[in-house]
Amino acid sequence: MDRYVFPAEFRRTESGNYVVTFPDLPGCVTEGGTVEEALAMARECLELHLYGMEEDGEEIPFPTPPERLEVRPPAFLTLVEAWMPPVRDEMASLAVKKTLTIPKWLNDLAEERRVNYSRILQEALKEHLAVRDRPRRSTLRDR
Repeated sequence: MDRYVFPAEFRRTESGNYVVTFPDLPGCVTEGGTVEEALAMARECLELHLYGMEEDGEEIPFPTPPERLEVRPPAFLTLVEAWMPPVRDEMASLAVKKTLTIPKWLNDLAEERRVNYSRILQEALKEHLAVRDRPRRSTLRDR
C-alpha cells in the first residue's frame, strides 16, 4: 500500500518535550520539543518504521480507529499520514559503502589517473546487469 494513516498519541514530558507513540506499532516512538516538531518527527518515524516493516516482509496492521483509543489528558491523539513512494525512492537511492580488493598496481595506476571508483563501479555493474536505471521495486523483490 502507498498511503497509511495511523493514530499517534502525544504526551508532554516533565522536560516539556512531546513524546509520540503509535498504539498499533510497538517500538515506533519519537519526540520533539514543540508540537510542530513532534508532528514532523512523528511522520518521519512512521515512514521509516513502515518502510522497515515492508523490507522485512512484516504484515502492517490496520490502524485502530481513533475513537476506539482511550487517552488520558493531557495527552492527545492525532492522525499521522505516511505517503510511501517518495520514502521508498529515497531509501533505494541511499549510497551503500562496499569494500573491495584490487591489485596494488591497478590501484596505483587508477589513483595516478584520478579514477572515480564509485562511478566506474556503478557503470560496470549497470552494464554487467544490463540495466540503465534502478529497477522497479517488484523487480528487486522477485530476484
